[in-house]
Amino acid sequence: MKLSSALILSALASASAFTVMAPLPAMHRKSTSLAVAAENETKPLGIPGTAQLDEDWKDLGFEFRPTKSNLRITYKNGEWGEFELCEDPYVKIHMGATALHYGQACFEGLKAFTHEDGTVHVFRPQENAKRLQSSCERTLMPVIPHDMFLNAINEVVRDNIEYVPPYGSGGSLYLRPLLFGSGARIGLQPADEYTFIIMVMPVADYYKGGLSQPVNGVIITDFDRAAPRGVGNVKVAGNYAADLLPNMMSKQKGFPIGLYLDAATQLTIEEFSTSNFVGIDSKNNKYITPKSPSVLPSITNKSLMTIAAEEGMTVEAREVLIEELETFDEVLACGTAVVLTPVGSITMIGDEEKDTKKYEFGSSEDIGPMTKRLYDRVRAIQFGEEEDTNGWNFQIK
Repeated sequence: MKLSSALILSALASASAFTVMAPLPAMHRKSTSLAVAAENETKPLGIPGTAQLDEDWKDLGFEFRPTKSNLRITYKNGEWGEFELCEDPYVKIHMGATALHYGQACFEGLKAFTHEDGTVHVFRPQENAKRLQSSCERTLMPVIPHDMFLNAINEVVRDNIEYVPPYGSGGSLYLRPLLFGSGARIGLQPADEYTFIIMVMPVADYYKGGLSQPVNGVIITDFDRAAPRGVGNVKVAGNYAADLLPNMMSKQKGFPIGLYLDAATQLTIEEFSTSNFVGIDSKNNKYITPKSPSVLPSITNKSLMTIAAEEGMTVEAREVLIEELETFDEVLACGTAVVLTPVGSITMIGDEEKDTKKYEFGSSEDIGPMTKRLYDRVRAIQFGEEEDTNGWNFQIK
C-alpha cells in the first residue's frame, strides 16, 4: 500500500483542535523564511572557525557541544509557523506528546564544511530533505517543504558560522534536524502539533586523522534491526533504540561494530548498526551494497556509488548473501558521522566454537586501496578540493 499525500493530509486534519502550547523560552528570535532571505542579502556572513572553544578544533571528537543557537519551527492549526533562533538548549514539552508515548519522531544528520576560500558549504542537504519527507509520510507527520528545509539549514548555519571548523582542521559543523509530535494524545493517533528543531555542533574527524585502522565486526543473530515492511527504510528514532542492547553486547565481546541480517530468513546481509554495508570485489572491479526495503538509504553510500562508477567500477545494489563475504577484498561501513569505517573481519559466532566462522578481508590490518580512494575523493569534494561536478555542495549565503 502506498500512502498518498491526500491520505496523509486527511489524517493530520482529522486530529482534534486540542493544543497545549509551552511558553517560549527566553532568547528567541523570530523570522519568516522570506524575511530571512531578504535580511541575508544585506547582512554579511561571519567568519568560520572564530568561536572560542575549550578544545583545539582537531580534538573536538564527535559529541554534543553548545553553540550560539538552534532553529525551531512549530506546526500548528495545519500550517508551519515562523523560524525561531533560540539560544536555550532545552525543550519544554507536554507530558502527553506523541513523541514520548508512541515514538512519533524522526531525524536527519548532515555536515557543513569550510572551503579554502572561506566559503561554507553543506553536503547534499537536498537528499536529507527528501529522506526526511519519506520519514514524515511513513509516520503521519506533516512534510516539511523542500525550500523551507533548505532555508532553515542556511539560516541556522549562518547564525552559527563561527562554529564551523576552519579549513585544514578536518572538522565540520554537524547538523541534526529533528521532527517530533509535540501535541498531547493519549489514544493512538497523529498529534495536532509538531516541533521541528535543527541543532548544530562542531565536530572533528570521527576517527582522529580521518580513517581508522580496520575494525572487527560481528554478525548479530539474536536480534533484528528492522522487520520486513516495517520502518527500517526511514530514519525514525525507534530504530536506534532497538540497537542499543545488541550494540552494547557486541562491544562487550570485543567487536566495535555489528552487522544485521534480514529478519525473515537471516540469509542475506542488511546493514551495520548505524551504517550501510559495502563490499569491494577487486577481482571483478565491483562495488556491492545490499538493496532491501528494510535498509535506510544512506546519502554517503549514494555518493560513494556515484564516485565508484566514476572510478570505472561496476556498482551493484542488490540482495547480498552471507556467503558472498568470502569474495570481498574490502568491506566498509559508511554514514554521515564516520564517512567510512574499514572493516577487517566479520565473525559469525556459532553455538559451539567449532561452528564459529570468521571472514577476513584483504590483510585485515591495513586500509584497502579502494576504501582509501573512495574516502579521499568524497572528502575532497566536501572540502572543495575537488571539482563538484555533481552539484552536491550547497553554499551558505
